[in-house]
Amino acid sequence: MKTGMGKRTMLLTLIVGFANFYSCTDKSGTENNLKIWYSQPAKIIENEKHNNEREWLKALPLGNGSLGLMVFGDVNRERIQLNEETMWSGSVTDSDNPDAYSALETIRNLLFEGKYREATELTNKTQICKGVGSKPFGPYGSFGTLGDLWIDNGKNSEYQNYHRELDLGDAVVRVSYTQDNVNYLREVFTSHPDQVMVARFTADKPGMISFTCKINRPERFTTHTENDQLVMHGALPDGKGGDGLRYMARLKAVNKKGSVSYTDSTLTVENADEVILFLSASTEYMLKYPVYKGRDYEKITANTIEKAAKESYKNLLKRHLNEYQPYFKRLSFDITKEPVGDVPTDERIKNFRETKSDPHLVELIFQYGRYLLIASSRPGSMPANLQGVWADGIRCPWNGDYHTDVNVEMNYWPAEVTNLSEMHLPLFDLIESLVGPGSKTAEVQYKNSGWVVHPITNLWGYTSPGESAGWGMHTGAGAWICQHIMEHYAFTGDTVFLKRMYPILKGSSEFYLDWLVEDPKTGKLVSGPAVSPENTFVAPDGSKSQISMGPSHDQQVIWNLFTDFLKASETLKVQDEFTQNIKVALGNLAGPKIGSDGRLMEWAEEFPEAEPGHRHISHMFAVHPGVQITVENTPDLAAAAKKSLDYRIANGGGHTGWSAAWLISQYARLQDGEKANANLATVLAKSTSPNLFGQHPPFQMDANFGATAGIAEMLLQSHAGLIHLLPALPAEWPSGEVKGLKARGGFEVDIKWEEGKLVSAHIYSEKANSTRIKYGDIEKEISLLSDEKYEFQIN
Repeated sequence: MKTGMGKRTMLLTLIVGFANFYSCTDKSGTENNLKIWYSQPAKIIENEKHNNEREWLKALPLGNGSLGLMVFGDVNRERIQLNEETMWSGSVTDSDNPDAYSALETIRNLLFEGKYREATELTNKTQICKGVGSKPFGPYGSFGTLGDLWIDNGKNSEYQNYHRELDLGDAVVRVSYTQDNVNYLREVFTSHPDQVMVARFTADKPGMISFTCKINRPERFTTHTENDQLVMHGALPDGKGGDGLRYMARLKAVNKKGSVSYTDSTLTVENADEVILFLSASTEYMLKYPVYKGRDYEKITANTIEKAAKESYKNLLKRHLNEYQPYFKRLSFDITKEPVGDVPTDERIKNFRETKSDPHLVELIFQYGRYLLIASSRPGSMPANLQGVWADGIRCPWNGDYHTDVNVEMNYWPAEVTNLSEMHLPLFDLIESLVGPGSKTAEVQYKNSGWVVHPITNLWGYTSPGESAGWGMHTGAGAWICQHIMEHYAFTGDTVFLKRMYPILKGSSEFYLDWLVEDPKTGKLVSGPAVSPENTFVAPDGSKSQISMGPSHDQQVIWNLFTDFLKASETLKVQDEFTQNIKVALGNLAGPKIGSDGRLMEWAEEFPEAEPGHRHISHMFAVHPGVQITVENTPDLAAAAKKSLDYRIANGGGHTGWSAAWLISQYARLQDGEKANANLATVLAKSTSPNLFGQHPPFQMDANFGATAGIAEMLLQSHAGLIHLLPALPAEWPSGEVKGLKARGGFEVDIKWEEGKLVSAHIYSEKANSTRIKYGDIEKEISLLSDEKYEFQIN
C-alpha cells in the first residue's frame, strides 16, 4: 500500500488491563518545563495607572474557580490583587424590545429585494435592545476586581537571590529572596477544598516575620475588625443609581511566636517565626433565574476562614494538591529532549520574538491553558469569562462578560480534548440559566417559541440583542453555544447529562425552526436578518452593511444544532412530530457555497469584504469547531475553506490574540501543520504577556485557551468519525510524546513519534466502543471493551 511513510508495516496489539487509568495515572511530567519564573518582582508604581496595568501582566495568577489572585512578589511591599468570580456590578433589567417584531417582515423583504441600505437603516432602528444595553456603568454591569491585599514589610534595604515562580504542577506561587542576611520564603495557593487563599511567610532565622496588612479596593468598601479578622465589605453599583450585589472578604493571620493585632483597617504581625494568612471572599450572588441574590455570603466567608485557620499548613497543602493534581496530571506533552535551561519566562518570550522557536515555551503555553481552565472553571463555579477569573479594575474591557460570538466558546475548546471534562460543567450551568430569560427574549423580540441569546450575556441573564445591530444582531449565538452540549456527550457518553440538557437543545431548535424563512429565489431555509460576527460587506447598492439573510455562519451553526438535536433524540429514543420537523428543516437548510474565486463564501451572495483581513472568521465555523466541512468527507469545501483562510491572512487577518489562536485549530483541521504552527508562533510572538496571559490586546483569556486547543488539534482529531493521529504535525516538532489526550467516543490516547513519523499510539477505552484509527493512509477498525487498551505501532 502507498503510505508515504516508506516500507513500514502496522502492528496492532491488544493489551487488556482493568486498572482505573483515567483517575490515577500521572502523565503530566511535572519534572519538566512546568514553571513560570522570574528573577525580579512585578512592581507597584505609585500613581501610574498605565505602568501598573503593565506590571499586573507580570504578576502570577492563582485560582480555585471562584477566588482568583494575582501575586506580584514585591519584596518590601507585596501586592496580591484579589478577584471573586461573581464581583459584578449592574442588576437585572428588562432590555427586550417589544417594537422589534413589527419591523421583521419588512426588513426581510428589503434584504431579499437587494435594498441593503434601507434594510440596514431599519434594522439599526428596530432590531436592538431596549435601553442602554451593554454600555459602561449601566445595569448590564461589568466583572471587576474584589480589591487588593497589601503586605508592607516596613523595609527599604537591598535584597539578593530573588526568585519568583508559579509551579503548574502544584498550583503554588513561591517567592524567595535574601534581605539583611535573612532568607525569606512566601508560598501562596488558592484551595478549592477549603475555599480560601493560603499564604505562608517563613524565614531561616527566628522572629524575622513582621509586616502590616490592609485590604482595599478602588471604590465602595469599608473595613472593620471582627473575631480576630480584618473584614472588607460593601455593595457594587446596580447601574440604576443604587446598590447592587453585596460582597465580603475576610483576612485572618495565624502565627508561630511573635504577635498579631488588628485595628479597623490594619492587621499587624510582629516578630513571628512563621505566619499563615487566610483570605475568604463571597458575594450574595446565585445563578438562579429570576432571583440572582440570596447567598449568605457573610456566613460563608466566616465559616470557611475559621475552619481553614484550624488546620495545619501541611494538611491544607495536602488537600489542595489532592484536589488539583488529579486534574492537571492527566496529560503530558513533550516535544524536545533539550534541557529547559536557566532562562526566566519573560526572557523566553522576548527571545521567541526574535527566533520564533522555543519548543519548551510551546509545551509551557499548552499546559498553561489547561492550568488556567482549572483555575477559573471548577465544577460548581461560574464559567471562565473574557478574563477567566482575573481583573484589575472596577470595569473590564468589554465588561469582562461572556461573548457568545466566539469567545466563551473558545474558552472551552480545550476542555474535552485535554482531559478536563469536569471544567466544562460551569458552562452548562450558565447555558441552563439562559433558557428562562432567553425564552422571554424570543417571545418579546420575535414572537418565537424556544429560547435565544445574542452575542453577549452576563450574570444577570442578559439575552437581548446589543444596543447596535451591526454587532448585536447575532441571532446564531444560542446555536453556537449549544454545540458544547453534544461535544461533552461525545467525549464522555454521559446520558444523565444528555437527558438534563435535552430540553435546552430542543428549546434552541424550536427557536430556529420558527426563525428560519424561505428564500424566495432558492426555496431554501435561511436565517435573518443576521450578521456574520462582526464583519462588514459592500452591498450591490454601494452601501456598507453587516445585515443580510442567510449568512454562512448562521446557516452552519443552525445545521450543527439541528444535527446535534437529532443525534440526541436518537440516543434518548425520542421520535415525534417535532423531531420529524427538524429533520425536514435540516434537509432544506441553505448550506455552504464556494464562490467564483474558489473561496468559501461568507454571505449568501458574493459580497466584497469591507475588511478583507477582518479578525473574525465566523464563516469557518463549519471547519472548526463544527464538523460540517472536513478534509475526509467534503474535500472540495475544505479546499475552499483553506483558500478563504489564506486570503484572510494575506490581507492582515489573525492580528488579535484570539483570532490567531483560532487559526491554529482551523489549519490543524485542514491538516496543514506548518500554517497551524505559524499561527501558534504569532500568538506567542505578538499576543503573549510576560506572565503568558493572552492579549487581544488588551488582555483576554481566550487566546490562552485557543492556543491550547489548537495544539491539541494538531496532535489528535476525532471529529470526522475516526481517531486521526498526528493530523497536522509540523516539521519543527520532529520527535515528541503526548499522553492523556481524549477522543470522542470515550477514548484516551497516548502518542509517540520520532523523525516526524509515528512510533506508537496507545488507545484506551473507558467504555465499550468501536472506532476507526487513522495515521497517514493507514486506517484500522477496532472494537474495545471497557478498560481495554490497543497499542498501534509503525515498524
